[in-house]
Amino acid sequence: MPTTVPGVSIAQAREVMRHQDSVLAAFPETDIVLGKVGRATTATDPAPLSMWETTITLKPEDEWRPGMTYERLVAEMDRATRVPGVTNSWTMPIKGRIDMLATGVRTPVGIKIFGPNLDTLQMLGERVERIVQQVPGTRSAFAERGVSGYYVDIDIDRTEAARYGLNVGDVHRAIMATVGGFTAAYTVEGRERYAVNVRYPRELRDDLDKLREVTIPAMGGQVQIPLGQVASVELTQGAMAVKTENAFPVTTIFVDNGERDVGSYVREAQQRVNAQLTLPAGYTLMWSGQYEFMQRVREKLKVVVPVTLGIIFLLLYLNFRGVAESLIVMLALPFSVVGGIWFLWALGYNTSVAVWVGFIALAGVAAETGVVMLIYLDEAFERRSREGQMRDAADVAAAVREGALERLRPVLMTVTAIIMGLLPILWSRGTGADVMKRIAAPMVGGMLTATLLTLAVIPAIYLVWRRWQVGRQAPELAPEEWLGEPAMVS
Repeated sequence: MPTTVPGVSIAQAREVMRHQDSVLAAFPETDIVLGKVGRATTATDPAPLSMWETTITLKPEDEWRPGMTYERLVAEMDRATRVPGVTNSWTMPIKGRIDMLATGVRTPVGIKIFGPNLDTLQMLGERVERIVQQVPGTRSAFAERGVSGYYVDIDIDRTEAARYGLNVGDVHRAIMATVGGFTAAYTVEGRERYAVNVRYPRELRDDLDKLREVTIPAMGGQVQIPLGQVASVELTQGAMAVKTENAFPVTTIFVDNGERDVGSYVREAQQRVNAQLTLPAGYTLMWSGQYEFMQRVREKLKVVVPVTLGIIFLLLYLNFRGVAESLIVMLALPFSVVGGIWFLWALGYNTSVAVWVGFIALAGVAAETGVVMLIYLDEAFERRSREGQMRDAADVAAAVREGALERLRPVLMTVTAIIMGLLPILWSRGTGADVMKRIAAPMVGGMLTATLLTLAVIPAIYLVWRRWQVGRQAPELAPEEWLGEPAMVS
């Protein structure tokens, strides 16, 4: 979605679009390139001539150049299509539409400045644009030029027009007939109806001097008066469009941060903007785009994650009827999270909603394996207790060893099945693969560390807890006789 300054002509906009489309079509990975400049006759697509859209359809990845990736391809296309005065922005078609509908920003990061004066808003937007361009990771930054539109201002001199017997209406009608155009008739072709507009050809109205030479009939058509004699024709600068949000005028700076994660980029950009820009009274600045989505998700996760952990603990308590065993199983969650974080770091993934979904799923699976292990530890302990074999610390260790060994193979089979079932997702390509990879990655890495916890740490903690519990029931034995012998855990 290239963007340039307002005031670009139709011919120049079409020429730049054709140049960029031809460059993009030359890439061997490109299948179809379709560019659009201007807008259709609909209120749902208010795109000015300064904003273009080029849709690129790529060939299957097996036909790409060796070693080519999507990120590298976008970077090469961006370098090849750079034109002075034009700022590129890369996004997916549906994603870009959703972003613009939700936040009004089509780039990953947007900066909105609210205030009462349009000229001041444009000045502040240009300053913020220059600041964020210096932030590492910025691929492009473009501030809206809200008051950079150009208009032909015709100011009628009523006194001079009256000397020739002309009133304001006569001059207006002459201007519409020669420069603005008017509908002279309608043509009907079957069920279709077209308006016939009449005005001067472009070569007679594309310059201010030529506009001043437009003649106006006066005194019953006997005299032709030049427009410049009864009106001043000047080129003035004004607002192209007045955008408002929450009842305040707003200007937007569109920032494409490339492959850098949105969170760290916005934090660094905020520091630089706050240090180098002081907003006048009555003006406010807000960070939007995907960063706004991230803030919303963060607030929701502050509720969802504790509620999830609370539900897991409640289910464990209802199953074991005890707080101690429920807490032992809950220890599996931090260990599994550590493995998930390590695996995300190894793959180079950033935190996202999909990653948090993977962590929430991981919490349930890790708790499940811990429950399986603890159930068999309880069964072995209670069986030996019923048989009267729980007399000293060695009996407790033997019960723990027996229960852990019985669950060794099932736990390994369960974890292996989960990991082997998720690995194909990590190797997949195509539509939806990026999201699925980020859901599966925390589960694969977390199950590795959760397995170590389930097989080693949980039995050890269970041994210490049961020794302390049995020791309270046999006070005649010294505490070190129950809590000692760490070698019995292995």
